[in-house]
Amino acid sequence: MSDIELIDSHCHLIFENFKDDLEHVVNRLRTKGIKKLVHACCDLTEIPKLRKISHEFNEIYYSVGLHPLEAKQWEQRSQSLLRKSAVEDRRVVAIGELGLDFFKCENKAQQIDALIPQMELACELDLPVIIHCRDAAYAMIEICNDLYKKGKCPKGVLHCWTGTPKEMEKFLDLGFYISFSGIVTFPKASDIHECAKKVPNDRYLIETDSPFLAPVPHRGKRNEPAFVENVANYMAELRSTDLITIAKESTKNAEDLFKFDL
Repeated sequence: MSDIELIDSHCHLIFENFKDDLEHVVNRLRTKGIKKLVHACCDLTEIPKLRKISHEFNEIYYSVGLHPLEAKQWEQRSQSLLRKSAVEDRRVVAIGELGLDFFKCENKAQQIDALIPQMELACELDLPVIIHCRDAAYAMIEICNDLYKKGKCPKGVLHCWTGTPKEMEKFLDLGFYISFSGIVTFPKASDIHECAKKVPNDRYLIETDSPFLAPVPHRGKRNEPAFVENVANYMAELRSTDLITIAKESTKNAEDLFKFDL
């Protein structure tokens, strides 16, 4: 067993490619000292499965929300369904993953229509948001600024950070955390390396985004929560520190944001 404690702040384990060996995946993450993980929700149909898996495995907490690439599913009753799901289960620690994804996408207005009610719900319930933001940083910053002025901008995290140091600073100014995935281990990810060096000690999380984006040395394989240790090790290298420090800081930050078990 590992003598460090880690939290994988973002993963997906109900996908088909975990169907045959989920118990082995959970056993492996336990050997790496992963005490908690946050299973992100992509659409409302996933919620019953997320509730089930979070009660089967004590390490698993989850969010409820609609991914921007699923924005066409948003309807009038969606917000109330999310509210009910969040209030009914204490294993729900966030709203999301929500956000904007303008990569090869033309339904910007539809995405914004799904985003705003989810942000407002998170604020109402005092839950953090898990933000997916791809090729849309400044649009997301503008929306968050508008909500902030109205007192309706929730706390939260930019998951799987792929932005620039300048964009990161703007999200940090709004009070958000920045989460680093396996991408931070990729040799050519220079902007992300720079962000990982500059992010304050009390404002970063680490994640796998399993089953996607496996870190070095697992690139090309199915990602899984046990590999969050590889992310932590690389963060330690970039920040000129050690694994124990990264584990302590990122774990405390995740605990502060998601307020597990409160």
